[in-house]
Amino acid sequence: MRKYIFKRIMYMILTLFIIATATFFLMKLMPGSPYANQAKMTAEQRAIMDAQYGLNKPVYQQYFIYLIGIVQGNFGTSFQFNNQPVSFLISSRIGPSMQIGAQAIVLGTVLGILLGALAAIRKNTWVDTLATFFAILGRSIPNFVFAVLLQFYLAFKLKIFPIALWDEGFRSSILPTIALSMAPLATTARFMRTEMVDVLNSDYIELARAKGNTPWQTVAKHALRNSLIPVITIIGPMAVDLMVGSMVVENIFSIPGIGDQFVKSITTNDYPTIMGLTLLYSFMLVVVILIVDILYGFIDPRIRLSGNEGSN
Repeated sequence: MRKYIFKRIMYMILTLFIIATATFFLMKLMPGSPYANQAKMTAEQRAIMDAQYGLNKPVYQQYFIYLIGIVQGNFGTSFQFNNQPVSFLISSRIGPSMQIGAQAIVLGTVLGILLGALAAIRKNTWVDTLATFFAILGRSIPNFVFAVLLQFYLAFKLKIFPIALWDEGFRSSILPTIALSMAPLATTARFMRTEMVDVLNSDYIELARAKGNTPWQTVAKHALRNSLIPVITIIGPMAVDLMVGSMVVENIFSIPGIGDQFVKSITTNDYPTIMGLTLLYSFMLVVVILIVDILYGFIDPRIRLSGNEGSN
């Protein structure tokens, strides 16, 4: 298993290197310039700014400087956000985005697993129909619609939660967490139901029932573990998407996250910020994929055995 993990880490490093390289050169192909919003800038001022940010150097030199900076944890200086270091911009804003994203994925996944398992156990009953309806509803309605409805009824009308801002600690995160959790809840429930229906019809489940296990014992001890494998596969990318930030929901609740910052950096051609946030997203994604692969081995011993055989 250790050889397998080491190999995957090497693949992660190679993947991040390719992404960093592709992002750098794609930024150079983008139309416009980081000075597009400063139409009154003279040629002399532009030359001074180019020298300050190293844009007057050949592209290959900029590329190597960029790679060396990444290794040192330096993603450069923002062109638009008050000349602040990109690492500071990310670190100062990633906390709220990761908090509501992590809370949303945990809430949505747990409720989705329970809802999907219940629908599979009560297949073709009103429980199954109701669970399917909620799953379709959660996937069909955008999370910002849920956000507005929650904000209007629970915050504005009933005054149970704060309407917006990030100044009341955990209470400020409850409504955006619920809004963002609807999509993972619906997706997890749909995958869980489909997989568990197949598992419950398998031979080893019939054997477990023949041994006198109750329906809930059969599900908890035998069906649930195998049904979780495809669910874990989809949870990884969803978790990264939510933790990196949802721009619209963050704007609705005035959350100081990185979603809005990412979009603004694209519209203003803020190359260092774009590349820094892209690498952050990519790093989180490959780490989550590695964690998912490792979890496979704990959920299904056959996968762990296959991985050990391949590394020997």
